[in-house]
Amino acid sequence: MLGFVKHLFGLKQKEELDYMKKFLIVGLGNIGPEYVDTRHNIGFKILDHLIIKEDLKFETVKLGDRCEYKLKGRTFVLIKPSTYMNLSGKSVKYWMTKEKVPLENLLVVTDDLNLPFGSIRLKTKGSDGGHNGLKDIQQQLGTTKYSRFRFGISNSFSKGKQVDYVLGKWGEEELKLMPERLDKSIDLIKSFGLAGSSITMNTFNGK
Repeated sequence: MLGFVKHLFGLKQKEELDYMKKFLIVGLGNIGPEYVDTRHNIGFKILDHLIIKEDLKFETVKLGDRCEYKLKGRTFVLIKPSTYMNLSGKSVKYWMTKEKVPLENLLVVTDDLNLPFGSIRLKTKGSDGGHNGLKDIQQQLGTTKYSRFRFGISNSFSKGKQVDYVLGKWGEEELKLMPERLDKSIDLIKSFGLAGSSITMNTFNGK
């Protein structure tokens, strides 16, 4: 009997350990060819860059495209929602439940108008900043205390042209700098899972 109890306790410990070693990485964007390579789709672009580097593939599943990436004992579940930006929270909530990922292991990758182009910043909480995707995630999860990785797209647009700007294509100079910025971005994602949010913020924010 004692051996059976130890066995059950061991299983529980293993399940809890596996639970903490799984991370949900959600890149925000809009589906459809007209949105490819637009500033608002940087979340998709960063996850695409990661799977190309690691020779992986996305599979179309419920509420998005999914890919599983394993690194040093951690499992990264990568999701590109198919709900369109404004309903991103539906996909995030579904996959958190489906994959049994704790809130502290969720990372949302998104664009940010308030940061210079290519600047990267990890935050563990905060407002939606007027971003419709983050707004829906906050509503679906009922909290602002989740990690988000903000990639700067700058605010180089004239008055009244914000929508055209965020849904516009990257400029020539931005595209020249993009490969290095994408490499740095996937390093941040890996660090989030391997080293934790505090070390990752100290290492990457503003870099």
